[in-house]
Amino acid sequence: MNTQELIKIEDDYFLNTFTRQPLVLDHGEGVKVSDIEGNEYLDMFAGIAVNALGHNHPKLVKAIQDQAEKLIHISSIYYNEPALEYAKKLVDMTSFDRIFYSNSGAEANEGAIKLAVKYTGKSEVISTVESFHGRTVMTLAATGHEHYHEPFKSILPKGFINVPYNDIEAIKDAITDNTAAIIVEPIQGEGGVNVPDMDYLKQIEEICHEKDIVFIVDEVQTGFGRCGTLFAHELFGVKPDIMTMAKGIGGGVPMGGILATEKVAGAFVPGDHGTTFGGGPLVCAAANAVLDEIVNENLLDNVNEVGDHFIAELKKLDKDVIKEVRGKGLMVGVELTEPGAEYVDKLREAGFLINCTAGNVLRFVPPLIITKADIDEFVKALDELL
Repeated sequence: MNTQELIKIEDDYFLNTFTRQPLVLDHGEGVKVSDIEGNEYLDMFAGIAVNALGHNHPKLVKAIQDQAEKLIHISSIYYNEPALEYAKKLVDMTSFDRIFYSNSGAEANEGAIKLAVKYTGKSEVISTVESFHGRTVMTLAATGHEHYHEPFKSILPKGFINVPYNDIEAIKDAITDNTAAIIVEPIQGEGGVNVPDMDYLKQIEEICHEKDIVFIVDEVQTGFGRCGTLFAHELFGVKPDIMTMAKGIGGGVPMGGILATEKVAGAFVPGDHGTTFGGGPLVCAAANAVLDEIVNENLLDNVNEVGDHFIAELKKLDKDVIKEVRGKGLMVGVELTEPGAEYVDKLREAGFLINCTAGNVLRFVPPLIITKADIDEFVKALDELL
């Protein structure tokens, strides 16, 4: 079947929940992907910051193949070695003490909020406008986009307060005696690649410590080297109580998780939370391969070097349509003075996959293995288009 015939299957059989790009992708290698018609694209989107090692990475593929030949799923009733190995490895690399595996970022955020509420015995959570924490009913309430709330207002849980991002006074004003947690993205992704002031997270941390409020950082999009450190909150010198993660953790295999300090983690006892698929041997084998590659191949150095080059080259584009270039590492946004959807389409036609978020922000989150030569190829095409 050709592209249009395959797309018609979705039109006829799928729930109408996505507006997709008109491509049927078939295979990839490194930072390139190809569709079923044989057209090749430079992937500047990496499956929404998921494909940290690009496509068809030999070590990731081998880890998945080897594990699939042994065990794929055993449930949470039994131990499995890849999950135990990964837990020790990741906890030893961070300021956290305990881990919980989930299947997605939304589930991780849901679990983190439950843990904060259980720990404090309180029921209000402060999040920020333009944030994105998931599409479950509870994480939707935490997500600071009113247009996502509107169809489901009748069932959204109470107790979620959205305040402006990067506004510490708004957080102070929102705190009550019933505040259980503050959840914030170190850098907002869906909101438009918004980078806060350097002292913003530190001030939140200080407030949380002072008032015994749980400080949650949502690193679903910013984690695993995306912003130049293993996790983006490290850029701001803070130590949260809970961190959520997903996307890049498995290099394309669906996985998420929660990391927490011993103090907060102790609030959960058996039966408070659970999962059937979380932390299975297959996904944890993939996660081990991704983390090992990030560390052993010094990919953080590449993220910083190539990311700095990318931002510098974008800032050289002296175009009236560009309002601002911002970001950290390989999480970069170009805010335009007009809607960005047309640019996504035209760049796709030219052989580049990107995304537009917040209406007018071109978002680039390529694989962490991307090179300066790849960046130069893309910036040249963007320059010509603009």
